[in-house]
Amino acid sequence: MANLADEYGTDVEIYIKALTTTIHADTPTGAPARLHDLLEQHGLERHEYPTGGPIYIWHTMPEHLGADEQKRLATRAIPALLLAGYEVNCTPDVFDEAAYRQAVRDIRARAARPAARHPAPASSPSRPAPSRHTP
Repeated sequence: MANLADEYGTDVEIYIKALTTTIHADTPTGAPARLHDLLEQHGLERHEYPTGGPIYIWHTMPEHLGADEQKRLATRAIPALLLAGYEVNCTPDVFDEAAYRQAVRDIRARAARPAARHPAPASSPSRPAPSRHTP
């Protein structure tokens, strides 16, 4: 079985498998579980094939999705993979520029939200000063 991530020395190779319409995401032999988990968190389905040596693992887009939605899903995973420090290659026939830009905006918005969620500590409530009445 060909593993493009091993062949090209990348962490993830996203492409349409030859003679099919299936979008694959290959990871290198012995890739960390964290990488596989990240792909699965972004909607890719994990597949395994035992060999005489290490287990061959790859991911695909869910088949129940249409071709355009599969491309968007694959592309939306790329910014998160890059942010996690992985080297990713995606073929032009899969890459969806609009989906990529939206995924980047979503990541930026999530990164900005925690600051908004942690307001400065409130000062302890104090009693209002008694009103002064002048005679």
